[in-house]
Amino acid sequence: MIELTVNGRKHNVDVEPEMPLLWVLRDVLDVKGPKFGCGIAQCGACTVHLNGEPVRSCSVPVSAAANHKVLTIEGLAQRGQLHPVQKAWIDHEVPQCGYCQSGQIMAAVALLAKNRDPSDQDIDAAMTNICRCGTYARIRTAIHAAAKTLKSTKA
Repeated sequence: MIELTVNGRKHNVDVEPEMPLLWVLRDVLDVKGPKFGCGIAQCGACTVHLNGEPVRSCSVPVSAAANHKVLTIEGLAQRGQLHPVQKAWIDHEVPQCGYCQSGQIMAAVALLAKNRDPSDQDIDAAMTNICRCGTYARIRTAIHAAAKTLKSTKA
């Protein structure tokens, strides 16, 4: 048994320790926000936070997440309020197909947790997730908008 804390809830899962965290989230815990994209940690569709750090869950063995905090897109909204990044994504119509967006949002949240006023260069360096539709300009605009909201609310 491996104990995981996902989005604030404790779970005991009976899986092989080397099973990728992504598959435990999706197939065992029915948390569908993280997506399978490439399986080799390149695309970022599976990005979640592990103790606040963005990780590609397709390449993290579930045993590495044991007794740590896992946050997925499903856990971002608090008390019925969207996270400022989620709101900015909607306001700036970032998604096109939407497949990569949960990973993009999780990467953006991690960036803004460390840098509340990122430059375009900071955003480009931090946002290594791949968007096949090419919504990178809207992603950058939404991150700047979310940063402005976070600065004004001190959230």
